[in-house]
Amino acid sequence: MGLTLLHTSPVHVPVFDALRDERHPGAELRHLVVPRLLDRAREAGPGAVAAQVREVLEGVRGPVLVTCSTVGAVAESLGPRLGVPVLRVDRPMAAEAVRRGPRIVVLAALASTLGPTRELLAEEAGGRPVAVRSEVVDGAWERFEAGDTGGYLERVARAADGVADADVIVLAQASMAGAARLVRTPVPVLSSPAPGLAAALLGGRTR
Repeated sequence: MGLTLLHTSPVHVPVFDALRDERHPGAELRHLVVPRLLDRAREAGPGAVAAQVREVLEGVRGPVLVTCSTVGAVAESLGPRLGVPVLRVDRPMAAEAVRRGPRIVVLAALASTLGPTRELLAEEAGGRPVAVRSEVVDGAWERFEAGDTGGYLERVARAADGVADADVIVLAQASMAGAARLVRTPVPVLSSPAPGLAAALLGGRTR
């Protein structure tokens, strides 16, 4: 039946196709790219896109992986009504983060991602105490929108290198994953695409 991926930017398509080819050869991926979902969520909050997400996913057969951290929780909550499993790409990453330790630093390029990511970390902690600090990386989103991927990842990596007193660093958006290869910090840096895709293809949740 394959896996459907819901993206809010076309830049994610080759990233997940490359991960499939490297780690899950033969897996069938179908991509839905709907940028307006993120635009609307940034304007009016993630809850404002529930009806649009449901409209986009109605008729989809088989499991869905949502690669946008801002709308992931909304989409995931619609799974029971849609009758298909829906997993947000950052959930496996969040589960790993809380296993690493209670001092978690979240880096994001968009402020709209911070709330959903903090809520997800608290959910995965399951009542265990966690101390989450969050930061919007200055100038990163502007570089992303300009198509300057190298500049975008470099800004994220430098922000990660500036983190102190943390058990783990979470890169809140899937588009940040490449920055993990550029960091020099000894603090573990987690990104979402690889564990998210693996979990979705296995058809399971993190807990």
